[in-house]
Amino acid sequence: MTGAMEQLQEPSSPEDAQLATVFTRLHHKFNTALKALESFQAKNSERVFNTVMTYIPQDFRGRLIRLQRERSERNKQAEIDAMISSGASIRDRYAVLWKQQMERRRLLAQLGSATGVYKTLVKYLVGVPQVLLDFVRQINDDDGPMEEQRQRYGPPLYSLTTMVLLIRLVILLSWGRFETRKLNKQEVAVLEQAVDVYTTEFERFIRFISEVFANSPYFISAEVAGAVDGGNNDDYKETTVPAGKTHEVSLSVDSINSYIAWDFSLVQGKINLDIGFSVEYTNASGVKSLILPYKRYESDQGNFCTCEAGNYKLVWDNSYSSFFKKVLRYKVDCIPPVVETVPPVEDEE
Repeated sequence: MTGAMEQLQEPSSPEDAQLATVFTRLHHKFNTALKALESFQAKNSERVFNTVMTYIPQDFRGRLIRLQRERSERNKQAEIDAMISSGASIRDRYAVLWKQQMERRRLLAQLGSATGVYKTLVKYLVGVPQVLLDFVRQINDDDGPMEEQRQRYGPPLYSLTTMVLLIRLVILLSWGRFETRKLNKQEVAVLEQAVDVYTTEFERFIRFISEVFANSPYFISAEVAGAVDGGNNDDYKETTVPAGKTHEVSLSVDSINSYIAWDFSLVQGKINLDIGFSVEYTNASGVKSLILPYKRYESDQGNFCTCEAGNYKLVWDNSYSSFFKKVLRYKVDCIPPVVETVPPVEDEE
């Protein structure tokens, strides 16, 4: 439609200029409908993700999942931005949005089956409640809640989809024979009315289905479900670091692309205390290098991906203190890399 408007806006007859104005209005209406769809998808995706996260232990496991999702969403937005910059059609953008939504569903299913990027978080770190795993496995089953929603609310959307496909067909046919036969005023008026009905009804449907999902009984937080313990998994260790001393934890890493993760805090009294923290690496030859520079914290949560196998030492340093001991609560882990099994290829006879 954009190309058609540009050609119509070139030096032409008053009728062509008027038609260009009409197409500009139609283009604006379709873009508004598309933005409503994008907003619905973004808000609903965020709501589902935040609900799921209430079941996840609120330590580095949750942080890793959030970081993974943020990277994924940035990549998805960059894909859409690139399409807009290249002048892609609304239809092409919708196709990409649909593909991205299916990707989100696939990642949710991976969390439920403990595969893909979530394999390490579920299988190696435990702490994810079974009620959540069952939910994300079943949410998109053939007889699951989402299929019920599709059967109940799908027909009105299917009718709108048929309508917009017919509108698109009319526009394509009209433009294909524009040089030999131009749309008359009555035909343009009917086209405008059809687009107005479609965009108005589509935006109304999006508002309605947003309320349906907002009040859906399927998406309840861990607190409401009585599964708060899943998010408060208390498997921290506690130790006292005397004044002038350090506390060290060594992790042996066998594979590159493993994750070293930590979550710690000091038990505070009347005076807020801090403690030095750093991470160093020792290779097979005994050569040491600093991975995370020394810095003093009251608490911290972080992780990094290893580039080499070897020994990684996490050091909590209270050597600068002459009088105060520090009570340290911490959790550390080495998370092996995700290795997806590839099904064997059968030889063709």
